[in-house]
Amino acid sequence: MAAKNIGAVPVVDRGKLLGILSERDYTRKVILKGKSSKKTLVQEIMTARLVTVCPDDTVGECMRLMTDKRTRHLPVLDNGEFVGILSIGDVVRWMISAQTATIDQLTKYIYGE
Repeated sequence: MAAKNIGAVPVVDRGKLLGILSERDYTRKVILKGKSSKKTLVQEIMTARLVTVCPDDTVGECMRLMTDKRTRHLPVLDNGEFVGILSIGDVVRWMISAQTATIDQLTKYIYGE
């Protein structure tokens, strides 16, 4: 994960999402407990009780879930099929982009462009 600069990876078996393994899982369940990385199985430390969203959910709904459930990654399921992961970074980038577009539109309106 460090080499790819990502904070979590999906755990999938035969196309079915089983959980997510995050840096937080690894830190709290391996490093802080003094376990061996080479001997610890992914299924022992992954987060299996997932909060998920679907492609039709709004960014606002996803932000609320991330805040309420204290999670940084939301698996996206489309009719039960795993299609991706939405990260808090994705949400922040989208919010900045939306706010920048709004500011640009208002500036053009004010100055008559």
